[in-house]
Amino acid sequence: MAIVADMAADFDINRLDRAFLDDPYPTYRALRERDPVHRMPDGSYFLTRYDDLVAVYHDTKTWSSDKTVQFKPKFGDSALYEHHTTSLVFNDPPIHTRVRKLLAPAFTPRALKALQPRIELLVDRLLDHAAEHGQIDLIEDFAAAIPVQLIGDMLGIPQDERGPLRDWSLSILGALEPVLSEQQLGGGMTAVEEFKAFLRDLVARRQREGAQDPGEILSTLIGATDLGGTEPSGDKLSELELLHNCIFLLNAGHETTTNLIGNGIDLLRRHPDVMRDLAAHPQTIETAIEEFLRMESSNQLGNRRAAADTRIGETAMPAGTYVHLCIGAANRDPAQFPEPDTLDIRRTPNRHLAFGFGIHTCAGNSLARMEAQVAIGKLVRRFKSIECTSEPDRGGRARFRGFLHYPVSVK
Repeated sequence: MAIVADMAADFDINRLDRAFLDDPYPTYRALRERDPVHRMPDGSYFLTRYDDLVAVYHDTKTWSSDKTVQFKPKFGDSALYEHHTTSLVFNDPPIHTRVRKLLAPAFTPRALKALQPRIELLVDRLLDHAAEHGQIDLIEDFAAAIPVQLIGDMLGIPQDERGPLRDWSLSILGALEPVLSEQQLGGGMTAVEEFKAFLRDLVARRQREGAQDPGEILSTLIGATDLGGTEPSGDKLSELELLHNCIFLLNAGHETTTNLIGNGIDLLRRHPDVMRDLAAHPQTIETAIEEFLRMESSNQLGNRRAAADTRIGETAMPAGTYVHLCIGAANRDPAQFPEPDTLDIRRTPNRHLAFGFGIHTCAGNSLARMEAQVAIGKLVRRFKSIECTSEPDRGGRARFRGFLHYPVSVK
């Protein structure tokens, strides 16, 4: 018991060791049980209870998503600061409302239904390749390939120009980790600049040539943009908003789905009886995906800043206080989820927070779910054996939980 108490008392998000990055859940449990509103040395708080996270998500007037204050000391006047304070996810209404409204048509049920045959063909092609070779990297050759190709199609990026997309995404999102090395910081800045230059050229070509694919949304976004404008005008995007929200679409769509598919397959590999159950009962794939999202949330951490004096439970928090929302801990809160450490692919209800909650619920959550249902459902029915050929690499990230490499043999 003393060890559990020490784990909670000593926790500091700015001092994480490799053991935590590999398996944070014992620490999350200790915090949730011993110190669910945990004050860290820098004065911020780490929240681990489900109900506390929902309360913060719900109260958008008190708890701001705007990161201009938080990111300035971290990123300075850099390309990373420009990106992470311009894209959809780190803004409050009315900016958030205006930009999300423009992106919404890409994620309507009708638009997603039109994408499903494309997803199924892509997954079949990737699985054919795996069967032919007998081994693949589940991340590079499968989990990451699906969203990169799909978002590439949605943005109208030519097939032979998609090579840098995943590395740009990893570098930009990697800069959101709690502690950065100089290499991570520099890599993120370079990735934003290179991605912006690529998109400016792509936008110019799209203006000349028009959309080549009915599912392509870049032309729609261009039509909603005041190109050359430095500030938003009415319902129009500025040019910078266009560029950064295209980057956001790729990054959010790639990271969430890649991690969901990779984490889901890893959970099944560690629970072979559940894998056999899913293969024998494919109708459970929808609830299975929700359980993978709950147990191994792609995005483990969120942040908010208090815009006014407030409190969480018995803890008073003055305006300006930062809180870290631990999604990974909340999704294993026994007050919400009976037997939270048990993988139950038929769990209902399953009101997890993997995609956030309220106005900041991930805009592409239905697309990510569809991709994962098709990918994992087809994989477990196609192959009876999925065995690691070397140790999977989680990559040591706290905010985004997933694998960088996962080599397997299949048959």
